[in-house]
Amino acid sequence: MKQGPDCYYANLPRAGLGRRLGAACYDLLLAAAVYVFAGILGFAFFALTSRLGITSVASDQALADVLRQNRLYHGVYQCWLMLWVLGFYCFFWSHAGQTLGMQVWRLRVQHTNGQNISPVTALARAFWSLLGLGNIWLVFSQQRLALQDKLTDSEIVQLPKP
Repeated sequence: MKQGPDCYYANLPRAGLGRRLGAACYDLLLAAAVYVFAGILGFAFFALTSRLGITSVASDQALADVLRQNRLYHGVYQCWLMLWVLGFYCFFWSHAGQTLGMQVWRLRVQHTNGQNISPVTALARAFWSLLGLGNIWLVFSQQRLALQDKLTDSEIVQLPKP
């Protein structure tokens, strides 16, 4: 018989689509806050580099316009923002097994044996979720697994009431 803290999380019932969507709504608000925070940091960094002459900006152009219109700057900035949001999910999934929205809805992401997922698995889950569309697979799955669950040997379980 397996011993240790992970055995508590093994064999819990898998979460359905409704609970997952509820947690996703909460987490979407948090992800938006992370996005805004990263945007402020990224814009401040861009302003600093333009002030120091590292990035070229005409004196009569607004920084926001340059950031939006220059393909290179815009691409780097968007990657920066997405990395922060992705990092938010991957960090919480791999360290605690839960984001704040998942805590509220008593959900936990884990491997099927009850162990926490690794950061690489969290990244794969984020990719295979297809921006949430992977959850449609739940409608057709008798095992209550979404596409990202199936492809990463993980699951989202419903935790019992405390």
